Amino acid sequence: MSNLKIINDPIYGFISMPRNRVMPIIEHPYFQRLRRIRQLGMTHLVYPGAHHTRFHHAIGAMHLMEQAIGVLQSKEYDISPEETEAVTIAILLHDIGHGPFSHALEDSIVTNIRHEELSALFMDRLNQHLDGRLHLAIDIFRNKYEKKFLHQLVSSQLDMDRLDYLSRDSFFTGVSEGVISHDRIIKMLDLANDELVIEEKGIYSIEKFIIARRLMYWQVYLHKTVVGAECLLINILKRAKELVKSGVKLFATPALMVFLMKEYSLNDFKSDPGLLDTFAQLDDSDVSASVKVWTGSDDYVLSDLCRRLIERRLFKVMLQKEPFPEAAISTARDHTLKTSKVSERDLSYYFVRGKIVNNAYQRDKDKINIRMKDGTIMDIADASDTLNIKYMSEPVEKHYLCFPK
Repeated sequence: MSNLKIINDPIYGFISMPRNRVMPIIEHPYFQRLRRIRQLGMTHLVYPGAHHTRFHHAIGAMHLMEQAIGVLQSKEYDISPEETEAVTIAILLHDIGHGPFSHALEDSIVTNIRHEELSALFMDRLNQHLDGRLHLAIDIFRNKYEKKFLHQLVSSQLDMDRLDYLSRDSFFTGVSEGVISHDRIIKMLDLANDELVIEEKGIYSIEKFIIARRLMYWQVYLHKTVVGAECLLINILKRAKELVKSGVKLFATPALMVFLMKEYSLNDFKSDPGLLDTFAQLDDSDVSASVKVWTGSDDYVLSDLCRRLIERRLFKVMLQKEPFPEAAISTARDHTLKTSKVSERDLSYYFVRGKIVNNAYQRDKDKINIRMKDGTIMDIADASDTLNIKYMSEPVEKHYLCFPK
């Protein structure tokens, strides 16, 4: 039997995967679940091609990690085979804690639990299944390993996660502004004081990376129609939970019903091993099937919201940089009451206020450092001669009102 398994990826071509500790992880049901979770949640309602999955993304990020380690080793940095395998596993599993529809429902299926925390719990469980062979990968993922640059490759402002999802999301949405030079960025990787740096000649590729990230957020991830669709789906789950807790019998898959009936904390997941297994049974199909059935619910609010989503009669979103004046809010609110056929008590399901934030580069976090030709290390915002980079280090907030058309 060959020691390699080949996957044909639409972004990178053929990806080779060694049949060592990586393949048992990929073949595990926890990881295979990612095939059934869309990478971009509701974005396919705007960009019809955006049906790629978390599985696609994880495999792609793993491929880029192998390339990055190869580049650093070629520059004579000491990275052992054990460290190489561990950091590859860490990036492969970095999103395994995502629930249905990815970020769209991150605070709806479970509350106040980040997907990274669930990813860490899944890694602990897999470590038990694999007789403790993931200890090093878990230490790297949790930033407890002595070589800090390995964690940066997994989670930082210039990690393999971002390099893959920008390239992949741009490809599947058709938004060309998100195209980045991931191969050149990886070739320019270097180390200084145990931290990742980019050689000066790669500075323009980093500038393009930051600009692409900003544009992809406005055009894809925070597209106002996507925001409206997500608000609708969030409120559907909110209404379903309210009905179930009040004793109404609703259709739901067994795994979804567990999370409709009760709110769970991170400590609940830690103390009850079965709860994580139940969460591992959840994917997009649980929610999609339930929403389809709920269109026939006796509850008007739930059935109406579900029909809107199924028929793509999404909420309208008004978006602007400044907070909406109270007069505009009152007008939109009154209009919603008149047209939605719901009472004041149920208005919150049809009228949503909020804000979105686009922060392409955060200087107060781990910086993207450039090593200049004279050996000095500079933050990209200072090293760049493009004024846009300094501008993009400031977060941009936009306020929205969301209600039926």
